[in-house]
Amino acid sequence: MNIAEMLALIGLGYLLKLVVRKERPFDWLRFITNDILLAFFVFGNVASKDLEYLLSIKTVFLYVFLIIGISLGFSYLYGRFTLKSDPWAGALMVLSVYPNTAALGFPIAELFLKDITPAILYSTTNSMIVIPIVTFIAAHYSSGGASVKESFLKALKFPPTLANLLALGLVIAGIHLPGWFIKPIKTIGWLSIPLLLIYFGSRITLRAFELRKLLEVGTFRIAIPFVFVFLTLRWASRDVFYSVLVEASMPPAIAANAILAQYRLKADEAISVTFVLTLLVIGLFVILRILAGSG
Repeated sequence: MNIAEMLALIGLGYLLKLVVRKERPFDWLRFITNDILLAFFVFGNVASKDLEYLLSIKTVFLYVFLIIGISLGFSYLYGRFTLKSDPWAGALMVLSVYPNTAALGFPIAELFLKDITPAILYSTTNSMIVIPIVTFIAAHYSSGGASVKESFLKALKFPPTLANLLALGLVIAGIHLPGWFIKPIKTIGWLSIPLLLIYFGSRITLRAFELRKLLEVGTFRIAIPFVFVFLTLRWASRDVFYSVLVEASMPPAIAANAILAQYRLKADEAISVTFVLTLLVIGLFVILRILAGSG
């Protein structure tokens, strides 16, 4: 999938939203894509590998924790000493820690790589860790209540996360599934990518946009992780480097905005910032792809 196709699908989602004007069809689209097709996509790509392969990309798992720590730490310090009691401090932390590693990360990773399994492992591992963190942050800053244990269990019940754990278990156990079984699963799962982009387009809004907030989220969610990975991971293989660089630098996830909306925590500002940052990130990686192709 190229950038023009990605933008066309996002635009299609936006146009469908203008025409349909009802949430239920898009709720079904989210469910089918996120809970079913994405699980097929994750399982097929991970289960087709072996243990030796996973050990060769252990750096991916390390960088999940490093990027979460960097984004969370810097956004927390900025909020504590600059924003103070402003509820935007909580929203900033949520947006900074929870990247769009699937709907946008996978298509962009495909611009650089034929095998995006490292990106998939980064995404699913990241989501399993991040979901309880951001749920707790959103609840705390909106004066609601949240149980870290319940949030973590909810993350484990997310079908793509379970699919990832099941596939990892098979790989670690040395169980190789036949090609006639894996190939159809991967083919069905690939449908999640265009549908995720359409769903993202349906969420676009520019209500309550503020340049300052764009710069804040862009700094902690994109700029700092991008620079850190670019400077420290150049020694790694191409698959690992570009997978981590792409996934670590993605704009905030739609799910992050949904969590903010659920807790009534600056949701309008968040979705506006997310949309603009998404366009900027696409532009960034288009330029990087051109440079990589000419290098």
